[in-house]
Amino acid sequence: MYHPYHPPADPQLVRELTQTQQELRTHVKLLPLPYEPEFIAGCDSSFPTPETILSVFVLLRFPSLEVVEKVWNVGPVEVPYVPGFLSFREAPNVLRAYEKLQQKPDIIMVDGHGIAHPRRMGIAAHIGVMLDKPAFGVAKQKLTGTFQEPASTKGSISPLTDKSGELLGEVIRSKDKVLPLFVSPGHRCDQATATRLTLACLRGYKLPEPTRLADHWAEEFKKELR
Repeated sequence: MYHPYHPPADPQLVRELTQTQQELRTHVKLLPLPYEPEFIAGCDSSFPTPETILSVFVLLRFPSLEVVEKVWNVGPVEVPYVPGFLSFREAPNVLRAYEKLQQKPDIIMVDGHGIAHPRRMGIAAHIGVMLDKPAFGVAKQKLTGTFQEPASTKGSISPLTDKSGELLGEVIRSKDKVLPLFVSPGHRCDQATATRLTLACLRGYKLPEPTRLADHWAEEFKKELR
């Protein structure tokens, strides 16, 4: 995968971001969702230019997955690129997009990681804590941990664990013979809830509908910026 060149991160900035992540981590709660959601939101961010970020929320009724609302916000990138700290680039704009939702979701499915992160603070955990809302991550690539490849059939699952055996997430085959997804809880959600809702939101594509539609509308909204 191609990664554009970025200058080395400022050590002082890395220390500050690490300290903030460690503080945020103390607020993470991994709990079963106490009720069946009526609304689930998909969240995705992209960078139309190196200086701008576009964040999208698509709100769906659950379990029908009927689209109720879609909102977006574009803003300046306020934090330089530092591997492992991408949530600081995304979260401020994500929160501004969230405020535009007239109907707030019961849970948020984020395109990215929850606790399956070297410091257990991926973007789903970050915005879950910031909003104090149930959230979990559905990512297309592994960030940390080890796993055995799940069977090639849809619905096959294997655990994603760290070196000590701690469960970081689950690796889910969302469609026959496609690369798996990495699903992890973020905040006010547990692994069982994150996995169950991911599987419940599959409609024949690799990505579950909330994040698939958020990604789709991010591309559509980008056209309005050109």
